[in-house]
Amino acid sequence: MTVNIPGPVGGRITAAFTDAGTTGTLCATDIDTGDTVGLGADTPVCTASVHKLCLVATLYREAAAGRVDPTTPLDIPAEARAPGPTGLAVMRDAARLSLRDLASLAIAVSDNAAADLLWDHLGLDTVNATMNALGLTRTIAVHNQAGLYATMLADAGEGGPAALVDPAAVARLAVLDPARTNRSTAREMTTLLGAVWRDEVCGGQWGEELRAVLGVQAWSHRLASGFPFDDVRVSGKTGSLPTQRHEAGVVEYPDGGRYAVAVFTRAASTAATLPAADAGVGRAARIAVDALRARGSEPPG
Repeated sequence: MTVNIPGPVGGRITAAFTDAGTTGTLCATDIDTGDTVGLGADTPVCTASVHKLCLVATLYREAAAGRVDPTTPLDIPAEARAPGPTGLAVMRDAARLSLRDLASLAIAVSDNAAADLLWDHLGLDTVNATMNALGLTRTIAVHNQAGLYATMLADAGEGGPAALVDPAAVARLAVLDPARTNRSTAREMTTLLGAVWRDEVCGGQWGEELRAVLGVQAWSHRLASGFPFDDVRVSGKTGSLPTQRHEAGVVEYPDGGRYAVAVFTRAASTAATLPAADAGVGRAARIAVDALRARGSEPPG
């Protein structure tokens, strides 16, 4: 059952976004019952690094089909790596890593260089075909991380990266237009995560390993901030662009409840650092999951 803007719950989610200085879309789904709370859940959104979920899921689906061996090592030269603030993108020397270790870096620290090695190995067409086969027809990649960054800098103009806090420069960015960049919807991202947790993307060894990889993210300032409990596990992937802060992930409770959640936000401010906007992602997610858990505890009839 899908409840879109569900009365007072929808109002509380909207208020959480407003208090954080953002607007947003959200989808939260009980992985086992299918009950869903949505706010603009079918609105197209720019996925940014959240699309690495699609990339890594494709790697493991290909492994399960016997078309790719995730243990295959790649030699990684020091030069010509995708830019980024973490991982291989900031390392100075040549390296040698397996495909699955590159996947771990792409999720754990959102390593753009590691992700682009996977994009190059698998191909955008393979990732898009995998999403289509899973029924995610609105989840589409049009460029890798280097391509996304190059497009953003070209649109920023002569000011370069420093211009990305200038509202006029931000307004020019194609990467903030879902029609021209990697895109999906909040509902489709939760559908993907639900399929991963139900072994519908891949099962057995590869399904278990895929979920383990998706659980290693280092960042806890968005989705996980809404669930500050030692016995609640949050697996997720953030995504960030100028004015945009996102995360999609799975929240697992000790009683067996498990919920796929995707939150995509856009801030009024162009400032690069907005802790309130980050925390708003977790706050909105918590409201939605609490609503699902309350519904699940209601007696039948």
